[in-house]
Amino acid sequence: MTIAAYNPRHIPEGLAGLSGLALDLRWSWHHGSDSLWRAIDEETWKATHNAWLVLNSVSGERLDTLANDEAFLELYQRQMEAHRQFELADTWYSDNFPGRLGDGVAFFCMEYGLSESLPLYSGGLGVLAGDFLKAASDLGVPMTAVGLLYQQGYFRQSVTAEGQQLEFYPYNDPSMLPVAPLTNSDEQWVRVVIPFPGRQVRLRAWKARVGRCNLLLLDSNDPRNEPGDRGITSELYSSNSEKRLQQEIVLGIGGWQLLRQLDIKPAICHINEGHCAFAFLERALTWQRDNDTDVETALLANRSTNLFTTHTSVAAGFDHFAPSLIRLYLTPWMKERGLTMDQFMALGSESGGHSQRAEDDASVNMALLALNMCGRINGVSDIHRKATQNLLQPYFPRWPGRDIPVEAVTNGIHTPSWDSPESDALWTKACGQERWRQPLESTCPLDNMPDSDILAMRQAQRRRLVHYLRQRLAAQHCEHMPGNNPEAACGLLLDSETLTLGFARRFTEYKRPDLLLTDPDRLLALLNHRDRPLQIVLAGKAHPSDHRGKELIRRWKRFSSLPGAEGKVVFIEDYDLGVATQLIQGVDVWLNCPRYPWEACGTSGMKVLVNGGLNLSQYDGWWAEAWNESVGWAIRPGATFEELSSSNAHDQSDALELYDLLENEIIPEYYATDSHGHPGRWLQRIRCSMNTLTAAYSANRMVREYVDNFYLPMATKGEQRTPALARELVALYRDINQMWRRIRFTSMDVQEADGGQRISVEVYLDGIPEQHVAVELVAEASDYGPQETRPMKLKQRQGGSEHSYLFECSVPTRPEGHYTPRIRLRDERMNLPLENPSVLWRN
Repeated sequence: MTIAAYNPRHIPEGLAGLSGLALDLRWSWHHGSDSLWRAIDEETWKATHNAWLVLNSVSGERLDTLANDEAFLELYQRQMEAHRQFELADTWYSDNFPGRLGDGVAFFCMEYGLSESLPLYSGGLGVLAGDFLKAASDLGVPMTAVGLLYQQGYFRQSVTAEGQQLEFYPYNDPSMLPVAPLTNSDEQWVRVVIPFPGRQVRLRAWKARVGRCNLLLLDSNDPRNEPGDRGITSELYSSNSEKRLQQEIVLGIGGWQLLRQLDIKPAICHINEGHCAFAFLERALTWQRDNDTDVETALLANRSTNLFTTHTSVAAGFDHFAPSLIRLYLTPWMKERGLTMDQFMALGSESGGHSQRAEDDASVNMALLALNMCGRINGVSDIHRKATQNLLQPYFPRWPGRDIPVEAVTNGIHTPSWDSPESDALWTKACGQERWRQPLESTCPLDNMPDSDILAMRQAQRRRLVHYLRQRLAAQHCEHMPGNNPEAACGLLLDSETLTLGFARRFTEYKRPDLLLTDPDRLLALLNHRDRPLQIVLAGKAHPSDHRGKELIRRWKRFSSLPGAEGKVVFIEDYDLGVATQLIQGVDVWLNCPRYPWEACGTSGMKVLVNGGLNLSQYDGWWAEAWNESVGWAIRPGATFEELSSSNAHDQSDALELYDLLENEIIPEYYATDSHGHPGRWLQRIRCSMNTLTAAYSANRMVREYVDNFYLPMATKGEQRTPALARELVALYRDINQMWRRIRFTSMDVQEADGGQRISVEVYLDGIPEQHVAVELVAEASDYGPQETRPMKLKQRQGGSEHSYLFECSVPTRPEGHYTPRIRLRDERMNLPLENPSVLWRN
């Protein structure tokens, strides 16, 4: 497999390695090569931070000149050698698990936020996926990512003086993006063809190199496709349901076919959200064809190595498709695969599977489809794990929420992508150059770092942010919207010594971007305090169909134009990775105030940690795990998941708490100085936050957690689940499912014994082998003790029936009815109850 550059230009022989350097997105986070691209074309590099565009924009004459420039050739050779050393270096994975994952992990996601120069993302999900790939590269984890190359990507934003959001969809010319056509050994462009109703859709394959990892991208803009099909990969997250289904078919089915075509055989298939669930199905059906089995066997054989990560906190966030659309688009493909519509609907329709709904024509839920084909499922924080258990309760109707088999891996951010030049220098001084490239069990302590160094870092970052904001406001044509004060509109009133609060994310109601506007007069007083002023920088987009989100932008724009707020509250348009990088490096306090518990993780606040920024956040997502009084501030700390509510019941009280924290703790502490003129308590809080949180909430830790706790054990289980074992398990559980409806409890006896109780139950198993059931006693938390589940031991087979057994267990004394017996399946070869949720409770 080779890569041919798209629209290659003449590059002198002595500089031939520039193409390889420019097509490796490692330059987006490893800034050692920045000087190289600046030397080639400083203006283009500064404007785009796109090395491939720099190389394709510069003239041949300029390259010829550089090929004879000794200083440039020395710089070039240094970068080539550094890249060679990077490729040869040992890694955490190669040192600890060489070859354990074979061809590695196939990672599917609808969006990837790697760099603003590759606009294939809309927000947190994509940025997380990008950080995931970068950390996998650093650690040497073999990973091939699969996504879509969008012609337009997510929309670009402009905001009028009145606050109206305008959406634009500029075309992304692939020749100017840091990707290249994927070619085979014959130098032919790799294409995938999938069946659509009445036609074939051709998909072109591209490759983006992400350090040691590859990102494979499909796009439908092949001239031989029909016009409508060429637009399948036009924009990200279309509001048109039909196009969304088309995209998810292309990603999942087309993506897995691409891996097959390249002879990549991943040990693990990891999907990031239910959008990608078709990859699980295509994987199973191609395995079925290879091994000449039935569909049920193929699904079971592959399930143990399918990982489903969900970031959704509300049921409305799952994609649903009408059966008519499914029939239209999947019937041609199902015919090729030998899959029936009934079999498909049993996997993804809420009228089949584990659901108790009876509608014959229920929609297909992509999260349910993924759930019914995955070997494990995880949320992205501990609170989100509980939220996901709540969302999946309808599919495990007889299981308590705490027993629904959802696990958690708290997200992390790729630290080298987000640290500022100033913080990078500080960390290097304290910990050395290689600190982010090995396991980050903990960061090196900054206890010996003088306050003056930390303060100097923060002051330099804030000055750079103010300079950047003024440039951005000028680019937003501030002179055309002067309001009451032209200088204020252009950011000239921003002060590099003033406490700066940042808020940037998708503008949608549940994220409550207007919480700080609950009491405008109180906020104006904070902004205009003579001795302790506050300034605020905001950014974010509302989905084009989210009218409430757009109104929230208008509300902030109206407020920012008030005489008392003008120039002290600024809104930066067209929020992207470039804007995010500047904001998280420069702000003093990062605000996140979503409606609890709707924030799955909230990784934006993690990005300020390495830079010495502090968090003021709702006690939700990662912050509920990270927060203590020495590292930042929490709104409604100690909130419990039992407070789950879809209403705005806490909005007013949360707003009051937010104001109180700013007025009484945050602002006074920032401005309080010690005998050296330093804000001592503030700096100590920064030191503690950087020390204790930076490593713990890094993508380095996150990826290692996936490898240790998911990929490796799942790969081992996958090796054990051979075609023969899969056939055996299908036959066994087909019989068990038939017998399960006839099993029952026949008696229960409670006796006082040894200061406690001995409870015995007699069960009738109707021929289910006793080794495949577990009989347990379950008690809820009460004044008599905590929630607990106790296994009962098989005492004897009962006479009079070959299928009756006596189980017993000794437990602490509780009143009658506190212990409830249940029968569930038990089989170490299966992940239960995920793969079979059968359970029987004694009434």
